[in-house]
Amino acid sequence: MPTRWLPVTGAYAEIDEDAHIEGALILSIGGAQQSHVDVLHPGRVFYEYLQRIAHVLDLLGSPGAPLRVLHLGAGALTLVRYVQATRPGSAQVSVDLDAELMDFVLSEMPLAEGTSCEVVVGDVADVVLELADGSFDAVVLDIFAGADAPAHLTSPDVAAHLLRLCAPDGVVLVNVGDDPPLAFARAQSRQLASLAASTAVLTEAGMVDGACAGNVVVVGRRAPWPEPWTRSLRAAGPHPAAVLTGAARELFEDGPRPENG
Repeated sequence: MPTRWLPVTGAYAEIDEDAHIEGALILSIGGAQQSHVDVLHPGRVFYEYLQRIAHVLDLLGSPGAPLRVLHLGAGALTLVRYVQATRPGSAQVSVDLDAELMDFVLSEMPLAEGTSCEVVVGDVADVVLELADGSFDAVVLDIFAGADAPAHLTSPDVAAHLLRLCAPDGVVLVNVGDDPPLAFARAQSRQLASLAASTAVLTEAGMVDGACAGNVVVVGRRAPWPEPWTRSLRAAGPHPAAVLTGAARELFEDGPRPENG
């Protein structure tokens, strides 16, 4: 079981074998599971919220064509591996604040041969200011965890910068882990909706009413939302899948109504 002390986090990172999936590895930090990597089959993604993000990436451009993807919050580079497996030749950039974690992950779980991914160590808020407008087909922000989200990354200025980095037909995907009543996730969805030409909320259907903890993926575009995407994403799952756009998304953002009496 490889381990590494992470001074930035103040905790140990460790990598363990998945007891149920041959060839899969789990990255934990401070005893909490953070990332899952199917080394033998990187085109398969284990965590449901990453599956939802992956299904959006699948809809971009021509099937199998390379993409330009910016990953903000690297983890074990699971999504980098997925993009390379499904879109060979993609140009990717991954940003993380913890250099020690990135060194640990790359030394114990090297990227597949041929992967083009620049790993940048730094604060996301600073890095996005240095990147060129329209330089990515997809920007994935995977840092937020409810009240523990870095406050300086939750502002409308940062969200606007992420949209600026997208190509006209690109997407911003923000993963938000939250607890009931999902107030933070709802606020992040409202914020992106105020800045983007179109947005959608992807989650497990049972989470929409805010009674359960889990992950919500907010998708923003500089272009109108393609309605066929809604049907494709619902069909792709994981099930039961909720894909909220338009009035349904607005109802989610407003939150549950108080019961009478």
